[in-house]
Amino acid sequence: MPASAEMIWDSALSLLRRRVAAETGNLWFQPVRATDLTHDCITLEVADEFSSAWLAERHLGVLREVLSQAAQRPLEVRFQVGAGGVLNGLPASAGTPGNSETERPGAVGLGKTHLLHAISGHLADNNKRARVMYRSSEEFTNQYIESLQKNELTRFRNTCRQADVLLIDDVQFLAGKERIQEEFFHTFNALYDADKQIVLTCDRPAAELLNLQRRLLSRFEGGLVAGLDSPDLETREAILHKKQESLGIKLPEEIIQFIAGCIRTNVRRLEGALVRVASYARLIGRQLTVQAVEGLLSDLWYEKGRSPISIESIQDTVARRFDLRRAELTGKRRPERIAFPRQIAMCLARKLTDCSLSIIGEAFGGRDHGTVLHACRVIKDRMEVDARVREVVLGLEKLCLR
Repeated sequence: MPASAEMIWDSALSLLRRRVAAETGNLWFQPVRATDLTHDCITLEVADEFSSAWLAERHLGVLREVLSQAAQRPLEVRFQVGAGGVLNGLPASAGTPGNSETERPGAVGLGKTHLLHAISGHLADNNKRARVMYRSSEEFTNQYIESLQKNELTRFRNTCRQADVLLIDDVQFLAGKERIQEEFFHTFNALYDADKQIVLTCDRPAAELLNLQRRLLSRFEGGLVAGLDSPDLETREAILHKKQESLGIKLPEEIIQFIAGCIRTNVRRLEGALVRVASYARLIGRQLTVQAVEGLLSDLWYEKGRSPISIESIQDTVARRFDLRRAELTGKRRPERIAFPRQIAMCLARKLTDCSLSIIGEAFGGRDHGTVLHACRVIKDRMEVDARVREVVLGLEKLCLR
């Protein structure tokens, strides 16, 4: 009699226990169910999207090995999210992970969702008893509505408010939803009063969120705020190296450098470009040239087509805004009418160019890297407490990017 999906999974679990730590097996593999089997693929049911992403990213290789060994034939693995439930004490999360914070929190594609999943993964590895709940604001909304329809509001509230750590992604989507904001406000308060931890991500500063209750905004702004900026060149190259390692590929270094140099602001687009190049290289069975990659990724090059942003162009833009000459920004004088615009220009140069701190400091009259770092901190702090300063800096940033 042919082995069923359940029988193969049971055998695979026995093999897994010899390959991974007991804690890992109990946390990630024991709750999984095998639900379907074809000749070359087995379907594994997991509690949520996060579990699916975590297993695919961290353990897919060993799963393929033990399942193929148990089935005595090669098997691919397909993950299927079940109807919900709790994964070994962790409430089921429902977010879709990115490929791949909240005052200047970070634009789309910079890895905010990834950071939430990293927090959840770290807790899963280091605090097995922690009840961690991950939700996007859209999923929080949908589950709230569903609980109302099924007359299960108490259960929904208990599930949310018993978490030790609540992770909410894209909180900006709560704007305009009055009843959901009311529910989230009380959930936030219950966890805060119980000294639990809450981590939120947003694609804009909290003060710029429209149609959000003032009492929610005050709570968002009362916590630790961390901005997420576009990665510099070295970080982009490191991301690509890590991605190709996870994919089991090796591209020429000049291609890695070319992609990292052309795609500067969106990590998802950066990783997607690498996947496309790697897939094409596998298809044609030979190494690609930089020229071939440029053509292959031509639809992504609108970032490349933009004229490179220089420190000098930033200095000119800031100088015009404050009715100064560029020479005043790079000179030694330090009155407030010059020092503050100079700090803004340094801060924008740090964010919008790939220049090192030393090079930026040199461009501003031979100042050292510590002066540049101090300028960035001053501007960031003032943006967080002064809406007018924030408006000026963000406006100048947009002008520099044109």
